[in-house]
Amino acid sequence: MEKKPSTKEYYRAIGRRKTATAVVKLFKATKTSYDINGKGLEVYFPTADLQKIVFDAFTAVEGAGKYDVVVTTKGSGIHSQAEAVRHGIARCLVAIDSELRPVLKKGKMLKRDPRQKERRKFGLKKARKA
Repeated sequence: MEKKPSTKEYYRAIGRRKTATAVVKLFKATKTSYDINGKGLEVYFPTADLQKIVFDAFTAVEGAGKYDVVVTTKGSGIHSQAEAVRHGIARCLVAIDSELRPVLKKGKMLKRDPRQKERRKFGLKKARKA
């Protein structure tokens, strides 16, 4: 388990997707670490696809290696949590430099994905299955 960066100054944003919520804090880089719910990036998001989703915002603006990332995430599944983290990182990057907004907006990283599971109706087996 890695220690949180000691610098007090950071940028904070909330990312959401379905019912997943991620509170993202970006610190100025000391050693480029990722701390997600007290675990490393490779431990919390074990597959390469999930790690790529998290890195997408940084690769779009060529900002990889410039920030230490500390995330608290909860709700939904692991894939939605990865996309919520990406959303939060993109919002932090816009807070740091507003000129990055068009690039991130074109990559569709600033829009929250609002789709949620449809509720089950009485008299049916599932939401729509009779």
